[in-house]
Amino acid sequence: MSTTERPRILVVGGGYVGLYAARRILKKMRYGEATVTVVDPRSYMTYQPFLPEAAAGSISPRHVVVPLRRVLPKAEVLTGRVTTIDQDRKVATVAPLVGEAYELPFDYLVIAMGAVSRTFPIPGLAEQGIGMKGIEEAIGLRNHVLEQLDKADSTTDEDVRRRALTFVFVGGGFAGAETIGEVEDMARDAAKYYTNVKREDMRFILVDAADKILPEVGPKLGTWGREHLESRGVEVFLSTSMDSCVDGHVVLKNGLEVDSNTIVWTAGVKPNPALARFGLPLGPRGHVDTSEKLQVQGTDYIWAAGDNAQVPDMVGRRAGNPNAWCPPNAQHALRQAKVLGDNVISGMRGFPQKEYSHANKGAVAGLGLHKGVAMIVMGKMKIKLKGRLAWYMHRGYHGLAMPTWNRKIRIFADWTLAMFLKREVVSLGAMETPREEFYEAAKPAPAPAAAKVEGEKAKAS
Repeated sequence: MSTTERPRILVVGGGYVGLYAARRILKKMRYGEATVTVVDPRSYMTYQPFLPEAAAGSISPRHVVVPLRRVLPKAEVLTGRVTTIDQDRKVATVAPLVGEAYELPFDYLVIAMGAVSRTFPIPGLAEQGIGMKGIEEAIGLRNHVLEQLDKADSTTDEDVRRRALTFVFVGGGFAGAETIGEVEDMARDAAKYYTNVKREDMRFILVDAADKILPEVGPKLGTWGREHLESRGVEVFLSTSMDSCVDGHVVLKNGLEVDSNTIVWTAGVKPNPALARFGLPLGPRGHVDTSEKLQVQGTDYIWAAGDNAQVPDMVGRRAGNPNAWCPPNAQHALRQAKVLGDNVISGMRGFPQKEYSHANKGAVAGLGLHKGVAMIVMGKMKIKLKGRLAWYMHRGYHGLAMPTWNRKIRIFADWTLAMFLKREVVSLGAMETPREEFYEAAKPAPAPAAAKVEGEKAKAS
């Protein structure tokens, strides 16, 4: 950490909004005008729409993340957490990865902490569930699924096989539907290389409390997406939820009970709980309450955007809906970050700030290789696509939305190579405990029993 006499713009969070807002501020700022400091527990930004493809091995995990220090060379990047904010003193308390917490003064503040998985007090969920909010979880899910195929192929115990080959996904939004589609695709491909495992031996279950999946693309495409998954052997249970999953024994509210080693939780997100400690005005669901200019209500030096902010949807409000709010998706996050960056510069210089207003352009979702749904909004017209063309739209949109040309090129290179090379089906489960084998080799060997007895006799005499 460095100290500076210049005004400090503190960006709390290095996700999509934090990264793009900091880049925008640095681009618009005059030399020496201020210091931009970004604080995040991770030293990289994760492009979350690509997590399902990373879990399926379609994209290298390293290409889904963007190193903050490389992309923001003119900013201070601190790896740690902001634990408290004293608005009266304009001081934030930062807890680094190691060492004592310290205070960091600031003049302007950007809240971009994003969201965390929305969970419920379901027995067994904390112990058995696998989330899909970070690249670590995507890599872990891929290794875990392939490891289950290894187990099933190597045992004659039918109960062990059945448990290993049962995969339960809770949540039918974008994250859940895309993840189960990609993972089922990967497992289907991987089964070709196993002697004792076939796709027919596997059981994929998708559970959602709503009466439809993929609500973001509309009811017709959502119905097509459900029917498509069912045609691939995925069991879809709607209007139900999971009551418990203690020791992998899954009990659904509709009465279904199965044993599974794989329970993936993608049932929505909620604002980062740390916001409650910052003394900011929050909405009913815990989001930071902002104006249409992305400025936190009641302040003139704090801005917020993205998944942790309650941003008025001015397009919807002008259309007659006074309670319209911007949904938490990448489409809004990218555009909000740019407006936020401009408004921070304007606020610092005392100029008028811009209103954030963006009309929905539609939504795209991939359901595995060459499979997807897309709804494109062009004025008052909605174009609905499904199948391969929608899948191309999904890849094209997110490929171009990926930050930095470095990552764009790497992503498109991965996709191009996949056209000619087969998907890798290697499980690297040992990554979870990389030192275990070395520890077993290096730990002191136990003394032989005979020598131990002689040693005890010698001590006694």
